Amino acid sequence: MVESEAQGRLPGIAPVSVVDIGSNSVRLVVYEGHSRSPTILFNEKVLCGLGKGIALTGKMDEESVARALAALHRFKALSDQARASTIYVLATAAAREASNGPEFIHQAESILQRKVRLLSGEEEAQFSALGIISGFFSPDGIAGDLGGGSLELIDIRGKEIGKGITLPLGGLRLSEYANGSLARARSFARKHVKTAKLLSRGEGRTFYAVGGTWRNIAKLHMEIRKYPLHMMQGYEVPLDEMMRFLDQISEARETKEPALLSISKHRRSLLPFGAVAMREVLAEMRPSIVSFSAQGVREGYLYSLLTEAERHSDPLLVAAGELAILRARSPEHARELAEWTGRMMPFFGITETEEESRYRQAACLLADISWRAHPDYRGLQALNIIAHTSFVGITHAGRAFIALANYYRFEGLNDDGATGPLATIATPQFIERAKLLGGLLRVVYLFSASMPGVVRHLSFRRSLSPDLDLEFVVPAEYHDFAGERLEGRLQQLGRLTNRRLAFRFE
Repeated sequence: MVESEAQGRLPGIAPVSVVDIGSNSVRLVVYEGHSRSPTILFNEKVLCGLGKGIALTGKMDEESVARALAALHRFKALSDQARASTIYVLATAAAREASNGPEFIHQAESILQRKVRLLSGEEEAQFSALGIISGFFSPDGIAGDLGGGSLELIDIRGKEIGKGITLPLGGLRLSEYANGSLARARSFARKHVKTAKLLSRGEGRTFYAVGGTWRNIAKLHMEIRKYPLHMMQGYEVPLDEMMRFLDQISEARETKEPALLSISKHRRSLLPFGAVAMREVLAEMRPSIVSFSAQGVREGYLYSLLTEAERHSDPLLVAAGELAILRARSPEHARELAEWTGRMMPFFGITETEEESRYRQAACLLADISWRAHPDYRGLQALNIIAHTSFVGITHAGRAFIALANYYRFEGLNDDGATGPLATIATPQFIERAKLLGGLLRVVYLFSASMPGVVRHLSFRRSLSPDLDLEFVVPAEYHDFAGERLEGRLQQLGRLTNRRLAFRFE
């Protein structure tokens, strides 16, 4: 029996694999397809520690090499099983610097049956920068990618990137050089960071932190402050708070802080050295904020292979549109809502920034993704899917706005226990906007039955009557839609916005 194509997958695209041979871990990531916002289909890593001992011996440890090659055999089989159309293989500092690196690369190519692209330090920095560009809306700052063997730094302004540099400050290398001494590690890191002249251009901007050790620092910070959204991409910490926390990590490595148990034992041992490296970079750069990225070299490499048009598309709106295709009753109706709500916002005194407009459009594209749930749980399911889906090109406050707007659209315009955690992440303005958008959707969904063709013919207009502020103008041919429920929804929107509203069928 031939397996039918999965209906939960996007049509017309084939999976692609990336094998990332790093100094600390070797990883396989299979993506659903090669697109502007690729979804991970399968992800596995093995902490091989290829960079272990290189600073002292000049070569990769034989046991580490054996573990890595065994992992590559498995990764090739997994990639084939996932029906990946191709495998891209990237290798970084350990394979680049070790005397036995060429032989390892030869064996890896034999196993994977693909050419290994051995990245220089500058190329590694360039692809890290492209990973940031791929995952953040209009980034402006300096990206730092901490691996096991090296630290890459590079300046990013929008889609423009500078020349990257590499420093010998990877977590494994720094811990081995320091032989357990954080004071020695700090002195070594400070000496090398001082040579990174590009950091002086980062004052007051954003530091984008990339790499597993730094992501685990962010994870620990989330655990300790009981942050309600465990989403690494775009997690932000102000500079002063980050500096204090990095000091605490160094001081707490001998303690039994319960939150440390959320970090794997292997990563836990490198946290103090990752904290030392980050602290020295931040002290030299003086950014306003630290933003953590789940995207790095792998995603940057895939981004580099896109067409010019694909690179300039919006990853958030692409992903929201794809989710609408997979889960909404009518993606066309979702696109109608995105256009219509944009035209209606000025009637309620709203002038949107480009970023606010993107979030509103995404909220509309996602407004019907929970329709298969029980009616009592559609709002909660929408909130949970949106809050926990791997979107990029969005802040945590923006994510909270989109999730809350769709909760209000189903459950009404009041807050409850379900909205409380996300409301602490969203700004007061975003909460107000989410209720407005939710209120608008609650009205127009009663006209559309979630199908296209009606919403674009509806509009507000300013009333000439002294007793009204706005009229909701509906073509006479839609008069049969009139009813108590529709009137109740419109008056609910009026109370929310402190405006007197009425329908006009004409």
